[in-house]
Amino acid sequence: MQHGKYRFIVGFLAVPLVIYAVFVISPFLQAIYYSFTDWTGLSPDFKMVGVDNYRKMFADDVFWKAVGHNVLLLLVLPLVTLGLGLFFAFMLNVGGRRRKNAAVAGVRGSAFYKVVYFFPQVLSIAIVALLFQFAYNPNSGALNSFLSAVGLDSVQPNWLGDPDLALWCVMAVMVWSNVGFYVVLFSAGMSSIPKDFYEAALLDGANRIQTFFRITLPLLWDTVQTGWVYMGIMALDGFAVVQIMTVGPGGPDYSTEVLAYFLYTKAFRDGQAGYATTLGVALLIVTMIFAGIVMKLGRRERLEF
Repeated sequence: MQHGKYRFIVGFLAVPLVIYAVFVISPFLQAIYYSFTDWTGLSPDFKMVGVDNYRKMFADDVFWKAVGHNVLLLLVLPLVTLGLGLFFAFMLNVGGRRRKNAAVAGVRGSAFYKVVYFFPQVLSIAIVALLFQFAYNPNSGALNSFLSAVGLDSVQPNWLGDPDLALWCVMAVMVWSNVGFYVVLFSAGMSSIPKDFYEAALLDGANRIQTFFRITLPLLWDTVQTGWVYMGIMALDGFAVVQIMTVGPGGPDYSTEVLAYFLYTKAFRDGQAGYATTLGVALLIVTMIFAGIVMKLGRRERLEF
């Protein structure tokens, strides 16, 4: 069995590794190289400018605004999305009333609710952003129309046009569009946890909250940690929602500017591809730091059942 083992392994790995190096690693290296140039993205001619792009980036007020918004998204978006996903999944799988043949059960119709929660995943993020852009319209949108219908005519926020509200409106859309996926993901993980654990805990006098923190969450920790990384990467992106929904886009007054959209405008609107690749390198570094922090802080002993 050992004869030719390494030739067999190399034979299977060589082609995927070459493809990965050409289409993933190579663009990263090229981006780092172009970040030291004044390339416009339209001309084959460019020259090396050293670290001028990095100096410009650190002195750019819009860059720091974008970084601040991304940090806020990193703090709020994963916490709210995964928290809601865990709560709804727990209710659907364990939070129902006790039934005749089972001490632990989900709410009735849980399969239907999972389909409803997952429905936003079927829609393109562009469609979701457009739908909410119409809903946020201050004159004819669903939200202000509802406020008017219940007698709150004096409360008519200019949702996406208010610098204090715009980013929160964007975050609400991102939470709504992603929470259903994690409801289904966590439900799949919870369904694999033996019901005996819950029944034994309930017999010992534990309530639903205690079973969640002592049984469900520890046994789902690896899934939660992975979801946190994915949501963090999504929070560091946010390009599509900002580009479609917001005034400007990125406004008003850069109140919804994020690194991904700032990079896009510099590359394709302003013709500063060299500076845009510098922003891309910064975004890569922030993403890697975030992933490393989450994996480090979230590391704990693996629980098996």
